[in-house]
Amino acid sequence: METKEKRPVIFSGIQPSGMLTLGNYIGALRRFSELQDQYDCIYCVVDEHAITVRQNPADLRRRCLELTALYLASGLDPQKSILYCQSHVSAHAELAWILNCFTYMGELNRMTQFKDKSAKHADNINAGLFTYPVLMAADILLYQTSYVPVGADQKQHLELTRDIAQRFNGVYGDVFTVPEPLISKTGGRVMSLQEPERKMSKSDPEDTFISLIDDPDTIRRKIKRAVTDSESEIRFDPENKPGVSNLLNIISALTGESTDDICAGMAGQGYGALKTRVADCVIEALSPMQAEYKKLIADKEYLMKVQAESAEKAAYLAQKTLRKVQKKIGFAAR
Repeated sequence: METKEKRPVIFSGIQPSGMLTLGNYIGALRRFSELQDQYDCIYCVVDEHAITVRQNPADLRRRCLELTALYLASGLDPQKSILYCQSHVSAHAELAWILNCFTYMGELNRMTQFKDKSAKHADNINAGLFTYPVLMAADILLYQTSYVPVGADQKQHLELTRDIAQRFNGVYGDVFTVPEPLISKTGGRVMSLQEPERKMSKSDPEDTFISLIDDPDTIRRKIKRAVTDSESEIRFDPENKPGVSNLLNIISALTGESTDDICAGMAGQGYGALKTRVADCVIEALSPMQAEYKKLIADKEYLMKVQAESAEKAAYLAQKTLRKVQKKIGFAAR
């Protein structure tokens, strides 16, 4: 009997804390369908991470389904990839507690995201917000993950994950795979339309980002209002022309054309023409996914079936790692 070749594992988690943005699409989502043909891919709706900020329960449940639909609409095949909700696999929380005992306060104090989120949510600086990176480490290490697609804002957390894995392995032997970052070779960071010095984020005011389900008129309106500058020259210069450079980056990421070629082709046309081209590119890129999303989100039963079947597969893999960890540290056998 022919045995299936073991492939490297990719793990990625996205919070269901708002509709995904064009930045999520360019930076991650559009690549996921390609990755599933080369790797064993595990995609997690990280609803446990989401509750570090207070959530409306009905909204959280709805957004978990919406995110599942978006994953599938972007080309994920539930027969090739695992796509589940974090809270449906209890091993995440169980391993997180164990790893908390192998993580130092000084390491967590250095996490810049904790400082940023504490400033945004000063009335709710909870312990979960502080230990968030340990749960993230558990998410990754449970599946013997080889690669994690990360943006610049998550590199620090992945480094901590690697440190925890190496520390545990140093005490108990070769228990965890030490994961490596998977950095996208195409498409730079997509910045806020109103504050182009900051990354586009779904937690910011709605006019600062393009949602993946925005209709064409909304996309055109948001891009028309995007911040540029008082000049009129279309030039790629992130330091001095961050708004214009962000728009050029979006075109480049979606078309594969270099920013130099885009600038040369649009010489003398002005910012109005640039914004029209950006809007055209975005609408063309998102339209097929939006059409598929509308079909999927109307079939809640199917989405819940995908979640349930994937959670069963994920739990099987997670339990193998968790049982090994529990045995290593001396927990009584079940």
